Amino acid sequence: MKITVLTLFPEMFTALEASIMGRAQKAGKFELEVVDLRDYTEDKHKKCDDYPFGGGAGMVMMAQPIGSAIEAVDPDHRARRIYLSPKGRRLDQTHVIALAGEESLVLLCGHYEGVDQRAIDLFIDEELSIGDYVLTGGELPAMVLTDCVARYIDGVLSPASLVDESFSEGLLEYPQYTRPVEYRGRTVPEILRSGNHAEIDKWRHEQALAVTRKNRPDLLK
Repeated sequence: MKITVLTLFPEMFTALEASIMGRAQKAGKFELEVVDLRDYTEDKHKKCDDYPFGGGAGMVMMAQPIGSAIEAVDPDHRARRIYLSPKGRRLDQTHVIALAGEESLVLLCGHYEGVDQRAIDLFIDEELSIGDYVLTGGELPAMVLTDCVARYIDGVLSPASLVDESFSEGLLEYPQYTRPVEYRGRTVPEILRSGNHAEIDKWRHEQALAVTRKNRPDLLK
């Protein structure tokens, strides 16, 4: 898979050069291309934003640099084009898995007060939000989406790592423990040290239900 990010702040994406995402790219499991929108503006001062028609606070990203950049990186419209926006559909695990099946993605990072609507109407397939809150730009959501999707690309993680995690069966994940057995008066549950895998599976399911009921009861509906 190839993921192309369109942004005014490409330096932010160095975070994805570390840890699992960095190793996966070096191993050729997926390709991440970060494109500076300023390279596509027709303004001699590299300007990509302007004041909004009708007035209002802040600046709006212009349609021209966005349109030119998208046409350059995806001329045949083979990629799924996504604008990261608080107005979009909220991202969930089901949609992440669906996106992981795409051949390529183009992610547009908004900034300032948003993007000229014509760029969205002409060049974007869908708008996605990572939560019901507003950030200063779409760079962090684009990183979140890249990390979520890349986990499901073959070879990035072992298949076992994708089993029994939060949302995999509509529940949150059960508690996890490691050594030492006792830490500050708290002991690892005896069942996890018993070697009885049937009972361990039963305990984990019960704990997953309890955690979900406490933290996300909406998932049980």
